[in-house]
Amino acid sequence: MSGIVRLGVVALIAGLGLVGCSSGRGDGARSADGAVTEALTIVTGTGRHAFQVEIADDERERQRGLMFRPPLADDRGMLFEFPEASEQSFWMHNTPSSLDILYIAPDGRIISIARNTTPNSDTPIPSNGAASGVLELRAGRAAEIGADPGDQVEHPFFGND
Repeated sequence: MSGIVRLGVVALIAGLGLVGCSSGRGDGARSADGAVTEALTIVTGTGRHAFQVEIADDERERQRGLMFRPPLADDRGMLFEFPEASEQSFWMHNTPSSLDILYIAPDGRIISIARNTTPNSDTPIPSNGAASGVLELRAGRAAEIGADPGDQVEHPFFGND
């Protein structure tokens, strides 16, 4: 590969690291990198827990996810929306921060939680059930709010907000 082409590839990869996911929707809130966010609430045995989430609702955004991004703040996340519920499987490829991954049924019920995932791992993490939504939070956050399978996620995508 020539030096110019290599430099162009490096510049492209570096530029992609600055792109946030945004569907053009949102309530006007913005993440630290300027991406539009939406309100989402997780209802657990310890109460109602509010988050602002970026939305990944097309294939490009879902593939990119939180790759090359710094750790999430306590009240931030990313919600991956799928047009149909099916078995989902995520990995941590090029994701430098550990995450909690919550797999969510079409009615907003949490199906399963992968806690404290391994950064940069290519090991698939299955949902163990049909999920239409996947929520990524900072590692340890699900335990801090007492989130467990069966708890409810409230957001317009699930028709319960």
